[in-house]
Amino acid sequence: MTDTALRFRISVDTGGTFTDVLVTGSDGRMTIGKALTTHARIFNGMREALSVAAAEIGLSLGELLAQTTLFTYGTTRATNATVTGKTARTALLVTRGFPDILVLREGGRANAHDFSQDFPAPYIPRRHTFEVSERTLADGTRPTPLDEADARRVIGEIAAGGYAAVAVCFLWSIADAANETRMGQLLDELLPGVPYTLSHRLLPVVREYRRASATAIDASLKPLMQEHLRGLEQDLRASGYENDILVSTTVGGVMLIEELIAAPIHTVKSGPAMAPVAAATFSAIEGLGDNAIVCDTGGTTFDVGLVRDGELTYSRDTWLGPAWTGHLLGISSVDIRSIGAGGGSIGWLDDGGMLRVGPQSAGSEPGPACYGRGGTEPTISDAACVLGYFNPDAFLGGRMTLDVEAARNAIAPLAGRMGRGIEETAWGMISIANELMIKAIHEITIAEGVNPRESTIVAGGGAAGINIMPIARELGCEKVVLPKAASALSAAGMQFADIVKEETATLITSSAAFEAARVTAVLDDLAGRLRAFLSTLGAEAATRAEIAFIAEARYLGQVWQLDTPIDDPRPLAAGDVAALVGTFHRVHERVFAVRDPGSPVEFVNWKARLRVALPTEAGRRRLAVANGAPPVAATRRCFFGQGAVETPIHRGADLAPGHRIEGPAIVEEATTTLVVYPGTAATVSPTGNYLLSCL
Repeated sequence: MTDTALRFRISVDTGGTFTDVLVTGSDGRMTIGKALTTHARIFNGMREALSVAAAEIGLSLGELLAQTTLFTYGTTRATNATVTGKTARTALLVTRGFPDILVLREGGRANAHDFSQDFPAPYIPRRHTFEVSERTLADGTRPTPLDEADARRVIGEIAAGGYAAVAVCFLWSIADAANETRMGQLLDELLPGVPYTLSHRLLPVVREYRRASATAIDASLKPLMQEHLRGLEQDLRASGYENDILVSTTVGGVMLIEELIAAPIHTVKSGPAMAPVAAATFSAIEGLGDNAIVCDTGGTTFDVGLVRDGELTYSRDTWLGPAWTGHLLGISSVDIRSIGAGGGSIGWLDDGGMLRVGPQSAGSEPGPACYGRGGTEPTISDAACVLGYFNPDAFLGGRMTLDVEAARNAIAPLAGRMGRGIEETAWGMISIANELMIKAIHEITIAEGVNPRESTIVAGGGAAGINIMPIARELGCEKVVLPKAASALSAAGMQFADIVKEETATLITSSAAFEAARVTAVLDDLAGRLRAFLSTLGAEAATRAEIAFIAEARYLGQVWQLDTPIDDPRPLAAGDVAALVGTFHRVHERVFAVRDPGSPVEFVNWKARLRVALPTEAGRRRLAVANGAPPVAATRRCFFGQGAVETPIHRGADLAPGHRIEGPAIVEEATTTLVVYPGTAATVSPTGNYLLSCL
């Protein structure tokens, strides 16, 4: 039995295929539970994963929850709903004369000369867009107050149309919000109980499409996510949990569940946003520097992100789906790029007979063919199974038996059409997936002025161990970490995450004519809003809180802004903008490898970010150093491109700090498998993580 004095923190990440649970005790020990995601009722799969972790600790589920002081939850439900179009029927209310904001977007396309694609459909159909008589100008004047008779007529049409949510985005409401505010009051009066989102409250920034897109996404998610989060809370309470519930957010932090119920857009891509948090922490724990590339390979997607100088990187250009043809999130979020290349990604042949992988995925229902749940399509997991990398009797800690024959049968038709053997085809599938992942890393590193050779790769996700070493070899990265908790990397990030809340405002000014008084007033207002929120967390939280300020700036005439940290806002109050301009020049040079010190700098948006530290000892335990060679549990024939070889199999539970394993070899952890390819090696670090290298 476990020490009854221990207290626990639980983090849960529900992905498209697996639900990951990470339990950290007050002694720093991390325990992983994993189960297939149950989409109909999320708590069913969560209960199974929690029970697995509890049993390993020596507790029942009820005992574990009773001794848990903090529960953090992350989910892909909002992301999946927006991408698949399974959100609520939503009405969009706009200023009369501007009904095509979501239709026309911002322009742009991946290939300017490709006319084979149809123009993408708007997030909310044009027929669900309603024009309202009102108008506010950019200077804040209102030549046309809200026509209440017209507004009431529109609300009547919405009620008759059976809409479940309403998004309101009036022109220049960020300059004067009176018309939008009154529209919200009328919705409360005439459509009580129907959730709505006002754009000036959610995203008070310039760029009409971005504000409208974010407002539409948020409103459409409210019925779904409010029911989901409230149902989760009820299930947890019914199972014996009594303390705080936090939810991961897209800004790389966690927030009270009530805040996310009010603005569920902040849960979109919130799971992947936790992986860089984990990467920064694990890189620091291993003493490998402040620059990291996080590679998170799940069952459905491969997510890649960056940590620069120990800080997460952020973007307002997060697309749900392909850039330009997808839908823009608009809000500030951790910069994560995702491609359809995970363990469940399906292999197929294009019209030219070329082998492809993804973006289609088998998911968890039915899942890869080797899961034995009815899947028939050939996936990356099936390929790894055929190549001998997976132990069919020890998958998910022995709770799932893999069907190797079903995996071979799934790949056989593909192999037959290609005129190759099954093993060769499986090897080709994994090689192509590797290339897709390398390309994604190039786009976020080399394409933006970052040399991957100068960074540490932190690999995570249940499928990370299959391909991380070939990727590192191709990129020339010498520092690679596969954490002990790699299979639950996003859940691990939640263990390290702080409470983070951000407030934003627009004020356009430039270094040539800096409006110091107005800027100071904006920053004071943003800080005041954050301090008001901080006061709701209690006096003790204030001792662990800090507020950072950021300007979104650009050279005069540029289109896009760069996040520019404000090291000290006090000089700005006196009109001293030199330090901020110097910071912008350095940021611009780092991103684009050029600076233009002779050009004025224009400041567009201003942000204040509150961070409340949540201390944790997760992942910091130092273990006893091993003596002797790493024990070999078994051998198995594995295929590495040039034929099958007898390969030593090591059990993760048998390994200790100091053990070094040279490839070819397989390391089997309870919830992931590390493939040590020929010409590579893995060393167990003092904290139990795997440090990988090329020989």
